[in-house]
Amino acid sequence: MTEISQPAQPRKRLGILVGGGPAPGINGVIAGATIEALRNGLEVVGILEGFKHLSKGDGTKTIEMTEELAQQVRLRGGSVLRTARDNPTKVDAAGKDKMDKVASALRQMGLDYLVTIGGDDTAFSAYRTSEVLAGEIRVVHVPKTIDNDLPLPGNAPTFGYNTARYFGSLLVKNLVEDAKTAGRWYVVVAMGRTAGHLAQGMGVVGGADLTIIPEEFPGVREGKASCSIDALCKIIEGAVFKARAKGRTSGVAVVAEGVGVLMEEELSKMAPIVEVDYDEHGHFRLGEVPLGLILKRRLKERFAARADKLTFTDVTIGYELRCAEPVPFDVDYVQQLSWGAVRYLLALGGATYGGGAMMSVQSGEAVPIPFTDILNMETHRTSVRRVNLNQDTYRAARSVMTRLEAEDMQDDALVASMAAAALMTVEVFREEYASVAGL
Repeated sequence: MTEISQPAQPRKRLGILVGGGPAPGINGVIAGATIEALRNGLEVVGILEGFKHLSKGDGTKTIEMTEELAQQVRLRGGSVLRTARDNPTKVDAAGKDKMDKVASALRQMGLDYLVTIGGDDTAFSAYRTSEVLAGEIRVVHVPKTIDNDLPLPGNAPTFGYNTARYFGSLLVKNLVEDAKTAGRWYVVVAMGRTAGHLAQGMGVVGGADLTIIPEEFPGVREGKASCSIDALCKIIEGAVFKARAKGRTSGVAVVAEGVGVLMEEELSKMAPIVEVDYDEHGHFRLGEVPLGLILKRRLKERFAARADKLTFTDVTIGYELRCAEPVPFDVDYVQQLSWGAVRYLLALGGATYGGGAMMSVQSGEAVPIPFTDILNMETHRTSVRRVNLNQDTYRAARSVMTRLEAEDMQDDALVASMAAAALMTVEVFREEYASVAGL
């Protein structure tokens, strides 16, 4: 009797996309997820430019992910799938829900699983995708940001942060030596929209004289903090005069770009220097704000008004870090995250959540966290993990800064030296800088 062969069952398909800005380790996540999926019998499709084309109902902008390609890009910076900031949770110009188009495109692609890589905005887009498809396509999100501001369990870093801090600190270290050699001060602006982790890390490891982060301003956690350009200049000046009192004529001040958000109203009035613009997720485009240049010019004006001569140079460090080759920590970290993400989707030895999840690594284990446990459904974002000023991590970092502290103003001899360095009387110095001492 002739045996009738059964038609082969079609292989299940997994898609991978990247949203938001680049971060070191993205290619490692893409590669790790691809390799684990292929080894479990899946086809893998790389979706180009995040949700950009999916939001238009176009599921054709893809590439086939092979193990050979995965191995080629695994240790590289950048994203072989590129990335985009398009927000699929909004309506389009015709008033139609973009998520319907996303769902339609993913169905046309024949996907069974989806891995998204990105920050909190992409995480919410992933959640909405999972919600609209109602389990038809299982979704998992792998969180990334060089800002390190996502509240991961156990205070775990976000992937890309350690690499960005490392390369950023090397640049700061070079500027410290250049400042000594040329006898000047550098004002370095570092990335970090809502938190100062990266700026603080770069400053401490690179040997900067001081780092200024948004968390240091009262009311920042409640969204009520503010800072003026002149107040920020005074903090830097306090460090300059304290350094002079100690016999040093050069230095480096690192400022987190997020401090610029606290000056949004003042900056918005500085056209054409500042171009006020917002992205699809409602973020003030800090990339359009030359904060370092603004600070340099104001500092120059303030010193000139006192007939004090000092050279300031502004440097912005950020984009140079986003596509750096990941350091060993991040290579290993993203391998765990991506491996765990695929195993979660396939329900291999881990928890399953019908509404989708975000991957984390906790005590050496790959652990999925339900979207509903980490996302605020009102703000559509995760809560922000800020630098904790009450932790020893911050206190230790602060202790090595040359920064005007509240206790300095109680040291009459030091105040007299700083006032002389500032070409002021002691009384004027106290009046001018008492408000920023200790900030």
